[in-house]
Amino acid sequence: MNIFHAKNYLKEYFGYENFRPGQDEIIQSVVFGNNTAGIMPTGGGKSICYQIPALLLEGITLVVSPLISLMKDQVDALNQTGIAATFINSSLTQGEIERRLSEAELGVYKLIYIAPERLESPYFVKYLKDLPIPLVAVDEAHCISQWGHDFRPSYLKISDLLKELPSNPVVLALTATATPQVQNDICSSLEVEEENTYITGFSRENLSFKVIKGQDRSQYAQNYVKTNEDESGIIYAATRKEVDSLYNKLKRQGVSVGKYHGGMSDIERNEMQEEFLKDNIQVIVATNAFGMGINKSNVRYVLHYQLPKNMESYYQEAGRAGRDGGESECIVLYSPQDVQIQRFLISQNTQDPARHTQELLKLRQMVDYCHTEGCLQEYILHYFGDENAEPCGKCSNCTDDRQAVEVTRETQMVLSCMIRMGERFGNSLVSQVLAGSRNKKIKEFGFEKLSTYGLMKEQKQKDISHFIDFLISEDYITVVSGTFPVLKVSQRGKNVLQGKETVMRKETMKVEKVVHQENDELFQTLRAIRKELADSEGVPPFVIFSDETLRDMGRKLPTDSAGFLEVKGVGSHKNEKYGSRFLQAIAEHRKADETKEEKIETSNKKEEEPSYLVTYQLFSEGSDLEEIAKERSLSLTTVQNHILQSIEEGMAVNTSNFLTDEERRAIELAIEKAGPEKLKPIKEELPEEISYFQIKIFLHEKVMAVK
Repeated sequence: MNIFHAKNYLKEYFGYENFRPGQDEIIQSVVFGNNTAGIMPTGGGKSICYQIPALLLEGITLVVSPLISLMKDQVDALNQTGIAATFINSSLTQGEIERRLSEAELGVYKLIYIAPERLESPYFVKYLKDLPIPLVAVDEAHCISQWGHDFRPSYLKISDLLKELPSNPVVLALTATATPQVQNDICSSLEVEEENTYITGFSRENLSFKVIKGQDRSQYAQNYVKTNEDESGIIYAATRKEVDSLYNKLKRQGVSVGKYHGGMSDIERNEMQEEFLKDNIQVIVATNAFGMGINKSNVRYVLHYQLPKNMESYYQEAGRAGRDGGESECIVLYSPQDVQIQRFLISQNTQDPARHTQELLKLRQMVDYCHTEGCLQEYILHYFGDENAEPCGKCSNCTDDRQAVEVTRETQMVLSCMIRMGERFGNSLVSQVLAGSRNKKIKEFGFEKLSTYGLMKEQKQKDISHFIDFLISEDYITVVSGTFPVLKVSQRGKNVLQGKETVMRKETMKVEKVVHQENDELFQTLRAIRKELADSEGVPPFVIFSDETLRDMGRKLPTDSAGFLEVKGVGSHKNEKYGSRFLQAIAEHRKADETKEEKIETSNKKEEEPSYLVTYQLFSEGSDLEEIAKERSLSLTTVQNHILQSIEEGMAVNTSNFLTDEERRAIELAIEKAGPEKLKPIKEELPEEISYFQIKIFLHEKVMAVK
């Protein structure tokens, strides 16, 4: 087998010198004819594991993927690198499907992507039997397991297909999110031996994780998006209502934002998705229906506006950030009521009692993630079976240096108020009573007569409500589900009321910029060129080059085709197709930089001269005094004194523009009244707008006239 060509293909087609962890071993296992499984993190390069074998093996590699949008992205990306690929799914007409299958029979393609539902059609399977298929790659293989977070019954047909194909293909199963139980299901269904299962770990070192609790998440999300307005991001919300609400808030703020949920038409959703992929909108607010397999590489942040239902869903969705390897953030904006929403959704969507119990357990583990005081990434990795994981040193728990203040007294106020209200109400009414609201409902219950009424009236009701959320998140208050959530004092809360425990609250988590991102002029220029090329070819910009490739261009500043090939992510095909355009931009940038450096050198040389001489030179070249002050970062008075000093040194200074005829007459009259000996009496005779500098210039002109 041509295994030794694998690395050459990696460089030639994909522009990378070395394989990522696990890729080389998986490729070798596949090419040597072993059924293989690869458990790799999102962004870990799973697609390379079957795309390289597709080039090494004779025939057509079949890729089973549940993700229609990903199929198109990957086919576009492969065709851009010079590898012939196509897809067959429900977005095509029957005529288009038959044409592509006919082309496959003629050997036009090296890879064909199909949806798993195609395997339920005997007519389609019959077509496949006539094709030379040496490899079947199963993407998102966790869909095979009923204990996976996205079980797809059609995936169970894959094992039947493998038995029916006369070419006896090797199978490669790939996934990013599989617990040990799901891994076992995958290997059992697809007959993968344990020694041919490669687990590279689930760690994403370029991602930093945060959990924000007890804060106004709407305000946080809006501030975060505005702070990172040049970055591409995804915000996930649990319900359509929340998606619409946040979308409208961001839209009103002028944010370049789109939305995506099941209440929109297919056309609307596809348009929003395309606009996001093409960088025409920066942020998309969506339910978890969005993004399955979206290969957009430059997503710099993923915010979960509400609690995800389980860790598998969360890590897969969060993993859509930073697929290009650039530093990115994944943030959960936790609110205790989210637990009730997810419980409701689970009860609505899960009929099997065993499955229902399993989903509630997974939800509990997700809640525990939001409350852990240990490393967030370590928690995630332990969940997926990596017991050797260590603290990451960069998540919000590892880096939290916020100061804590004691809020025991305020906590006792809230808990006392709840007890006096009979522990029968929710956050809204409790916070209204504490704020001293005149709400009609409060009067109906007679709560304005309580000793705790208005006890916290110096605070806004919204702030009291967020404080109650904080107490819930720290288990001082328990939320009892029912028709309406009801607040009850927990055992920990009782300890506070009895003076056995103090309550500390940390400062609000501040919104920060995604600090790694370069905003230099060259990067923006290269990004604009990429966008122009992508628009002209009808593909997303990241299909042309990733952000990381553009940054590497900026670091290496290649001057010719050979140098351009050394840029990470530039293969031969793209070098020939796009190299000259980017090289030209880099050359122009170099030239502009050299010009700037020359100006700085000239300016530095000037600064070696006495400062007043530098000002005099600029004035002689036609600059006015305000321009000189701005250019040299000096005050206008200093620059004026430089001109006067130049005059005293006997240098030729044209003063005609410093005074109007009317101002000259006014100064002359003032001198006649006050005398020419002292400036202050002259100034006092003049209007406020005539300066000492102008008086001195006038006196100089008088002296020169006498001479």
